Amino acid sequence: MLKIGFIVNPGFQIMSLTAMTVFEFANYAGKKPVYNVQLLSEHGGPVVNSLGFSMETKALGSFAFDTFIVAGPPVPDVVPPGVLAFLGNAAKKVRRIASICTGAFALAEAGVLDGRRVTTHWVVAREMAQRYPAVKVEEDRIYIADGNVWTSAGMTAGLDLALAMLEDDCGVQIARQVARSLVMYHRRAGGQSQFSSLLEVAPKSDRIQRALTHARQNLKSVLSIEELAYVANISPRQFSRLFHAETGHTPAKAVENLRLEAARLMMEEGNHPIELIARETGFADRERMRRAFIRAFGQPPQTVKRGARDAEEA
Repeated sequence: MLKIGFIVNPGFQIMSLTAMTVFEFANYAGKKPVYNVQLLSEHGGPVVNSLGFSMETKALGSFAFDTFIVAGPPVPDVVPPGVLAFLGNAAKKVRRIASICTGAFALAEAGVLDGRRVTTHWVVAREMAQRYPAVKVEEDRIYIADGNVWTSAGMTAGLDLALAMLEDDCGVQIARQVARSLVMYHRRAGGQSQFSSLLEVAPKSDRIQRALTHARQNLKSVLSIEELAYVANISPRQFSRLFHAETGHTPAKAVENLRLEAARLMMEEGNHPIELIARETGFADRERMRRAFIRAFGQPPQTVKRGARDAEEA
């Protein structure tokens, strides 16, 4: 049986522990239990989380675990020296060591992430890069596995990380079965973006939201201002003015961002030819998509596609 230790410090965010459920349900999915999951802290006993109530833990000390996963607090916080020392030693002794969200700061402070490709929540990713220059922070990733060190983005990304670990341990079928039990998509690809173009645009009115939804559902179309304005039931001139006022973007830029997001997702979720991706996402031709990718990501589609594949295989 594989022992999974979730390490918490005072003030940890309880949502970090949702990843435990993946391992719990894996025990139900097979003929016999696969995992022994334990909640650990520096001294054991009750540890108060960020909501103010305590959870019972066992004390750190034993390295007889397959995997340690460090839960994160709502914002990066000071980690007890004893925990840092334990993490530094544990990284050399266990098969996997991981973090969820801001838990990556504990691993970085312990020196575990030096020279590694890692991710964390995008809100604090740049802070991590500044505080730990030896760490290779990739802020736009759901999770990354670099050797025996695994890191994930925001709290819900811990579920994707746990499902990827389960797939690594028990195979894709068990992982899919657990994902279905949790009413989840199998799992998001590790290289998938943390961001959503619709979330960034965030319109205030239903009219602009309707136009954006229409655009996203019809990316293969030309999507002229006139068409979007018709969906919003206002004049093209009024639509352009209102759209920019509510979103800070021109309609053309917002549509391009939606196409970029859809194209990148196709690259992450399948091995589709570049020409097909360009066609399906409304860029019409490969060259037009290449120029848009360079503007947005500083890289052509082939490089982005290769990076997503490499992140998935790492």
